[in-house]
Formats: sequence, structure tokens, C-alpha cells
Amino acid sequence: MATYVIGDLQGCFDELQNLLKHIDYQPKTDVLWFVGDLVNRGPKSLECLRFVKKLQEKGRAFTVLGNHDFHLLSVYAGFTKYLSKSDTLNGILNAKDVKELMDWLRQQPLMVTHPSYNSVMVHAGIPPQWTISQAQSYAKEVELHLQGKNWRRFLTENLFGSQPDEWQETLRDWDRIRYIVNAFARMRYCDANGKLEFKLKLAPSNKPRDNNASHSTEFEPWFVFPNRKNKDYEIFFGHWSTLGAIDAYHVHATDTGCLWGGSLTAYSIEEKRRYTVDCRQQCKPKKK
Repeated sequence: MATYVIGDLQGCFDELQNLLKHIDYQPKTDVLWFVGDLVNRGPKSLECLRFVKKLQEKGRAFTVLGNHDFHLLSVYAGFTKYLSKSDTLNGILNAKDVKELMDWLRQQPLMVTHPSYNSVMVHAGIPPQWTISQAQSYAKEVELHLQGKNWRRFLTENLFGSQPDEWQETLRDWDRIRYIVNAFARMRYCDANGKLEFKLKLAPSNKPRDNNASHSTEFEPWFVFPNRKNKDYEIFFGHWSTLGAIDAYHVHATDTGCLWGGSLTAYSIEEKRRYTVDCRQQCKPKKK
């Protein structure tokens, strides 16, 4: 049996099938971990959702929620404020099984833990001041809202926003939940105390170094801080396509830019080995 962690799909279903052939995927024994962002911008989001759902129902796949998955759930719930021309969600929203798919998607966790290895999977990251045990507990707080009867209200009225951007254990109510979601689903850069910075999306080698507060040197990739409290686990994540492949700092970055014409990655936890396939460009990055 092998466990493969697969980077952001974003509707790139054909590339996923090519990758599974490349790794000689064995559906009866192998397990697939998907780092979230199953949907949006790529051409076959509906196929990706149906495929992962079917595998999970057989006990052969796990996925976490990414920012695009939250976006889809929110649009389905009626929050259309942030709909974009680049979104490719209509195929899902108009599908005959959309309710079944959305009810399944909102049951998915923010964090997955391997049963045998000290390995976890999230979409974007884990703040440096959280232990793995704390992160698991905080993730469940959000999951209770998503899986509850008032989940639509949670998504349409209380989820979106970038404040608060600093973690305090004393945070309460929706401020607390919003920070937790933003950390798991949107984070790239933060400071040593977990203050989030959302404007920076470039790789660290291209990060501006000036006196602008939003580009301050205090903000670094969430995983580089020497006192990070979750280094006792290997953390697999996606979300950061400009970062590229990284296997260092006890983390593994798996979003290698499939949507943008890069590659789609599968990382074998047992072999500690990467597999990739080249991808056809489905989207062009926005001009800065």
C-alpha cells in the first residue's frame, strides 16, 4: 500500500488521470491524499469532485478544504459577491447531483493525519505557534460549523475577511473561526507569532525587501521559523504555486502549478519520493 499526496487539482482532471497512470496507481491498495482546491479555474472541476468523492466513499482517498473549495461552498450557499470571470464553477452548480456533492464537500476536514506516520496534510499551512494537537483541535471547531444545520449562514455572513490577522487563544466567536480558516486555507507568509500577511504571494526569493509594512522582513514563509512548534510532524500542503517543490523544514510543498502550465505532483509518503507529470496551461497568471 502506498499513500500519495497530490497537489492542487483546480479542475485539472485529465492531468490527474495522467499522473495516476505515471505512478501506477493501484485503486484497491493505494490511498490518495488531496491537499484541497479540487476545483475552479480548470476545465473539469465537476469531474474532479465526483472522482475524489467516489474514492473517499470507498475509503481510498482523503481531502482537505482549500480556499477555492470554500469559495464554491459559499457561492452555492448564495454568497456571490466574490464571483470572478475566471471561475469555472457553473458545471458543478448546474449539475443534477450538486446538492449531494456540496453536502459531501462541507463534511471534509481542514486537516488530515496519517494513521502510521507522523505526517499531516493541510491546504495552506499551520501557524508556527500552534502544536499539531492544537491545530487538530482548532480545525474541528471550524468543521462543526460547516457540518451543522446553520452552515449556509456561517459561509455567507461570517467567513470572509482578513481580520483578525493575529492569533490569540482568547479570540472568540467568528473572529476566532475566521482566523483559523484563514490560517489553514489562505496562509503563505506570517510573522513568528502567526500574524498573517495575505498580499505577498511570490516565492521568498522574489519577495520585495523594502520599508513597506506589507513587505516587511518580519513576514516569512510560515514554515521557516526556528521555534515553530509543529516541527515534530511532516506537514504536506499546497496553495502556493509560486513556491515550487520544497522538501525541507519538515514540510513538503505539493502545488507545483499544474493550472498554470507547470506540473502536477504526487508525493509518496512511504518512499519519500516525488512523482510529477507536465501539465497543459489552463490559466494565465494575472499581471502584477
